[in-house]
Amino acid sequence: MAKATKAAELRKLTSQQIVEQIDEAREQLMRMRFQKATGELKDQNAPRAQRRKIAQLMTILKEKGPAPAKAGAEKKTEGEA
Repeated sequence: MAKATKAAELRKLTSQQIVEQIDEAREQLMRMRFQKATGELKDQNAPRAQRRKIAQLMTILKEKGPAPAKAGAEKKTEGEA
């Protein structure tokens, strides 16, 4: 697994870059789960570290303000059908 990134470095990134890193980290976590299920995962603590990284990224994103909407994801108000 890559060296841990410091929070100060992550705060310098744009919101879009953070969202991309979150997506990438979630995909990596999914691969780790498959590796664990098949017995291929060597570092049993890696999924925990990956979950913490995702949480750290999400916290920094929330600090920055509203996240940019993903393509095709539109929020509907209660009045819309």
